[in-house]
Amino acid sequence: MKQSLLPDAQTRHKKLVYIKNNWQLYVFFSLPAVLLTLIFKYVPMGGLAIAFEDYNNRLGIFGSDWIGLANFQRFLSSTEFPRLMANTLKLSVYGLLWGFFPPIILALLLARVRRVGIRKKIQLLIYAPNFISVIVLAGMIIAFLSPVGPINAALGTQSNLMTDPAAFRPIYIISGIWQGAGWASIIYTAALSGVSGDLVDACNIDGASLLQQIWNVDIPTLKPIMVIQFILSAGQIMNIGFEKALALQTDLNRAASEIIPTYVYRLGLEIGDYGYSTAVGLFNAVINVVLLLAVNAIVSKLNDGEGL
Repeated sequence: MKQSLLPDAQTRHKKLVYIKNNWQLYVFFSLPAVLLTLIFKYVPMGGLAIAFEDYNNRLGIFGSDWIGLANFQRFLSSTEFPRLMANTLKLSVYGLLWGFFPPIILALLLARVRRVGIRKKIQLLIYAPNFISVIVLAGMIIAFLSPVGPINAALGTQSNLMTDPAAFRPIYIISGIWQGAGWASIIYTAALSGVSGDLVDACNIDGASLLQQIWNVDIPTLKPIMVIQFILSAGQIMNIGFEKALALQTDLNRAASEIIPTYVYRLGLEIGDYGYSTAVGLFNAVINVVLLLAVNAIVSKLNDGEGL
């Protein structure tokens, strides 16, 4: 036992000696990343103090009056709070539930394409939408769904779905799946490439059907990644990017399209109520952390203790 551990101990000792003798090299390469993280991630956290102040631009952070949790109480007691929470949760939860499985299905289908040339062409087609800008995508959606757009022309109608609050959520979710499902399938495709050929041969010898192979070989391989992806996605339920929602938002569909991120944007940059908008954004971030911890705990219990 001691002899088997000796090579490992020697290897670790050599690595430590090398790092000690060349510490300048490690500092040189790690310092930029550390500085960027500190400057753009940790230093701005000091600005969260204005969430607890009646912030005044002229007086600044240190001169503004401290009001404690008044901004949070104002948001929680406002008439817009239930609608904003409902819109944000519906858009996020429905997007997570409907958008979680398409990348897995795409990866399973790609794994069944044996000809490398055809598989690469398919991957090129399904990965391409990910590189379309969100604003460009929103413009495409508006153009396609306009009363004179190709979709209405094909259906023989002249309805403007972008003004219908009931249509906003399906449009947002379906377009998101189309744009991101292909790119999200990469990690699952990489996992399936590591499936042992012996397992596949054994399934073929035993006469297992295609669905049985997927259920007994592919799904167990993907399960750890699926768990991690689900937990990380659940932790971002309240953190919807406001760009797409704002680009697709109109006065007529605002009842469904107004979510917390667009509300924060409108309060902070359009109205200039920085203290209140910061409080709403901080509330949103705290809810994200709570959801992440809760989902991780639940999944760990259901998955034999395996979580993040």
